[in-house]
Amino acid sequence: MSFQGKHVWITGASTGIGRALAKKLDADGALVSVSARSEEKLQTLESEGQNIRAFPLDVTDQETVNATIDMVAAQAPIDYVVLGAGAWTIMDSDQMEIGPIRTGMEVNYFGTINAVHKLIPMMKERHAGHISIIASVAGYRGLPRSVAYSPTKAALINLAEILKVELEPHNIGVSIINPGFVDTPLTQDNPFPMPGIITPEQAADAIYKALAKGKFEISFPFGFTLLMKVLRVAPNWLYLFVMRRIKASI
Repeated sequence: MSFQGKHVWITGASTGIGRALAKKLDADGALVSVSARSEEKLQTLESEGQNIRAFPLDVTDQETVNATIDMVAAQAPIDYVVLGAGAWTIMDSDQMEIGPIRTGMEVNYFGTINAVHKLIPMMKERHAGHISIIASVAGYRGLPRSVAYSPTKAALINLAEILKVELEPHNIGVSIINPGFVDTPLTQDNPFPMPGIITPEQAADAIYKALAKGKFEISFPFGFTLLMKVLRVAPNWLYLFVMRRIKASI
């Protein structure tokens, strides 16, 4: 499948996976609308593309999200949405700070809710559309040092599972995207080894191919995500044993 002539809206598009995916879709002939908080970075991305349009946005502001979606849809009906705005803070449970935890939930989860709340009625009216949510393999089970992050991604995986079932009768597709480690501004300061880390371009390529096939769960890279999937279904004693070893190493 080619995305030529399709209209794709991507949030979190100023850097990392969102930016790489926008450029790939633009090269394929799609109309690509991009949103993020950084207007300067979006304008740079727009200038580098053939058919990229910038719509600066703070996903935590519901009224602004509604208005932005209206502006995006005014160009052409939205065929695909990739909701990738994200926040990441390393945090141990014995050093909890409410501010970063709240920010993580507001950006990662409620930022997604703000968008789908507006998008679902629009797509139902057209009886068409596809919603993709970028979560993380960190949402499969709780990971050490991620009290401000893993729970938000677990919520997104759960949300996507609900939407998949409930939106199918309306001909609306849903995908959940669960990357492992990707070399983005969110991960570059991580003070621990990141097994299987890939580039944003590799991640964008994996997402592009999987969306073209209509896959529900999109996870990569294979080796690391396979390990996390095994831990997802592992008995608690095994999962806890592995997590204690990881905690001791980082």
